[in-house]
Amino acid sequence: MPNSPISQMLEAWDKHLVEHHPQVSYEIDVCRDDVFKLEALAELYQLPLEDIIANLISSSLKEVEQKMPYKKGSKVIRIEEGDPIYEDIGYTPRYLEIKRRLEQQSQKLAG
Repeated sequence: MPNSPISQMLEAWDKHLVEHHPQVSYEIDVCRDDVFKLEALAELYQLPLEDIIANLISSSLKEVEQKMPYKKGSKVIRIEEGDPIYEDIGYTPRYLEIKRRLEQQSQKLAG
């Protein structure tokens, strides 16, 4: 998948480009084997370890969102080019609802 978020991230790293977004500090435990992989990537691409970790998380989450499976419901929500489009009763709608709620809560606290 040449245009996946992970592929795009690797291409950016090759050019020593990293995406910077507003960040929040978050402490996690990491498997020892993964630490070696993270440090190897940082050394290979000559980028700060923190940027490698942040970019990996961001790109992985984008890819998870893209690959969340669609589960066809029974309700037609619209017609496109004469074909019925059915509601998604899988995880995606609930995930998006939760994400939107968390973003709104965060904006209220910051506002």
